[in-house]
Amino acid sequence: MQAAPVSALGTLADPPARMVDGAAMDYLLIEAVNALRVSSAVASARAKKIERDMVEAGLVPPPPTTAKQQNPRDSTSSTSGKISGPADEDEGVRSRLEAIGMHIGGNFVERLCRDRPLFSDSLDVIKFVCKDLWVSCWDKQVDNLRTNHRGVYVLQDNAFKPITRISSWEGRQEALKRAKLYVALPAGIIRGALSRIGFQGTVVPEITTLPQCTFQIKLPKNT
Repeated sequence: MQAAPVSALGTLADPPARMVDGAAMDYLLIEAVNALRVSSAVASARAKKIERDMVEAGLVPPPPTTAKQQNPRDSTSSTSGKISGPADEDEGVRSRLEAIGMHIGGNFVERLCRDRPLFSDSLDVIKFVCKDLWVSCWDKQVDNLRTNHRGVYVLQDNAFKPITRISSWEGRQEALKRAKLYVALPAGIIRGALSRIGFQGTVVPEITTLPQCTFQIKLPKNT
């Protein structure tokens, strides 16, 4: 008579693992990038409209316009005036993807570390990221780990799963540009996992050749 409540309590305390298709994360990332790009464009247009309405109503002064003669040899990015374009929109999408990744990584690492003892130092944490976190998220371990023993760690994945299928008919540079958006979420996952464990640091992804990806992690020296 008492077996059923005990079993129910045991299930609540240690719920069974729920399996998810390995391709679900890839599809989620593809749709997340597209959805956030549209959302960022809408938010940017709304902010510009509000600013324009406030200027017309006399609530705020108009933005200063610098009349500077442009050298024909200067590119658009070399001029002093701030010109908003696709690069600004991509930066907004990148920051939002990283924020989402931090939330995912923090919650995900709680389950991975549930039965583990406390980490002794930063190197132990990085090894955990290279093995347990990488296998759980991207089905393989990191291919190469380097460190200068001063809080800087370089993690290299020669075939990083989120960018293995990225290509562009416009050429290699355009493919690399697109890939940089798709590694923002993984960078956020790594940073969120480290933060939830108690290690505050920076995670900078770098892509030079597809599908290879390198993550540079900087942690405080006293950890």
